[in-house]
Amino acid sequence: MSFETKWRNYEKIVEATRKRKRKRKKREPTPFKSAAQKRYKRQRRKNDIYTKGGNMKRLGTDRLRFEGLRETVDQQALNSFEVNDTLEPEVWENDKLIPEVRKALLKIANDFLIDLPFDVEVEDITLTGSLANYNWSIYSDVDLHIVLDFSQVDENEELVVGFFRNLQTNWNNRHDIYMKNYEVEIYFQDSREPHLSTGIYSIQNDDWLVRPKPEAVSIDYANIEKKAEDIIDRIDHIEQMMADEEGDAVLDTIDRLRAKIRNMRKAGLEGAGQYSVENLAFKVLRRSEELGRLANLKAKAYDELMTVQN
Repeated sequence: MSFETKWRNYEKIVEATRKRKRKRKKREPTPFKSAAQKRYKRQRRKNDIYTKGGNMKRLGTDRLRFEGLRETVDQQALNSFEVNDTLEPEVWENDKLIPEVRKALLKIANDFLIDLPFDVEVEDITLTGSLANYNWSIYSDVDLHIVLDFSQVDENEELVVGFFRNLQTNWNNRHDIYMKNYEVEIYFQDSREPHLSTGIYSIQNDDWLVRPKPEAVSIDYANIEKKAEDIIDRIDHIEQMMADEEGDAVLDTIDRLRAKIRNMRKAGLEGAGQYSVENLAFKVLRRSEELGRLANLKAKAYDELMTVQN
């Protein structure tokens, strides 16, 4: 099968998915709850979540769950933003990638490209993120970027973005590769789009594109925690909605929240940079696995919406 045929098939799948989404939005709300929703509600009653009366607080709505998370955030995620005096010595030597690390990363990227259903003209293979900077920590990943011009793949660039996103997500989900105790994550990057990072290393050319500098930074821990706490509260609310609301309403709420998180991070990076309150709040959410919880809630809500009961 030629690339053109595969690409047109992919276009058809994307368009069919869009039509299904539009159809769901036009559909009248169902007059009944799904079996799963009823099951959740019974379990919540069993746990006495709906208890009221006197001065008793509704059980299940206290902040103990976040208090436990806050301790983790304070001691691990927040502390991980401190700037180190050197680049990660397990990865770098004399301001260069350690040869065995560079060789392995190049092989991973090239093996991935070989498996693509079409040929692409790669402009560079780069390492970016905290491991290419002085703010590396135990939470760092090896952000392996494959840089190319998306417009050279197909004129429908929106489809190209979605196609590459699916490819990298599937690869990252299937593989569990570590480089010096840091997990390898592959990303496609459009060479025409600005990449906001203070450290970018060309693995292909074995040289810095943007050389990082150790810098003294002021981190606003209080506002970082405040923003992260607000998002966590909203995720908690969505979890409660799933027992009482129709699937469309839950999915819309999740999508709005995910858009808010993306825009929050983008605004922070474009404003104060990588140490902005918004960007670091995003990292707190990711490192405390709250973004994963939100993604799981979306998958569960979608599955319940699409399930047809006997």
